[in-house]
Amino acid sequence: MKFTAYERRVKGTGASRRLRDAEKVPGIVYGAGTPTMIELDHNALFFALKKEAFHSSILEMDLAGSEQKVLLRDFQMHPWKQIVLHVDFQRVDETTRLRKKVPLHFTGEENSAAVKTDKCLVGHVTTELEIECLATQLPEFVTVDLSGLVKGQSLHASDLKLPEGIKAVKHGTLNPVIVSVTVPKEEDEAAAAPVVAAADKKGKGKKDEKQNKR
Repeated sequence: MKFTAYERRVKGTGASRRLRDAEKVPGIVYGAGTPTMIELDHNALFFALKKEAFHSSILEMDLAGSEQKVLLRDFQMHPWKQIVLHVDFQRVDETTRLRKKVPLHFTGEENSAAVKTDKCLVGHVTTELEIECLATQLPEFVTVDLSGLVKGQSLHASDLKLPEGIKAVKHGTLNPVIVSVTVPKEEDEAAAAPVVAAADKKGKGKKDEKQNKR
């Protein structure tokens, strides 16, 4: 994705406030050289932030006629107004290694035995994954094939098949659940019904036996 930024000459709270009044957003670009203060058109940035790719892919920034490859690192929103207050970008190149959360796109769920045969419910426990890779390898998203899911199965981060050169970031020994498969509630209740009925019958039999003894 491409976007246009402009060099910002002044800094400080007052200058930033004046920029926002003029429907501009103050920002900064850092990494691979001297940090550069920038400003962007608010509406253009606001709608760009609604696009998934703007958050998880390498962007092409046009700054003073020069094109730079950058990555969105952070942005600040107003507490209750739909206003972007500040934005941070990082310059990247072929040697930049980074960690970044990317969205997960799930496919094949409806064709799995868990759904098709056993009528199970598939829960997407998390919809993003933190990965580590070279900037040039950063995927816009990671596809998770659920066509092999079976009843009672849970899919963990270590089960995902990631493209070559990309690995999931591990935090200690944690291996978070990505997808869980559960049996529908009515099926659980149906399975429990015979057990309850048997228990009631047994209890009734004992009660009748006591009454006969009387």
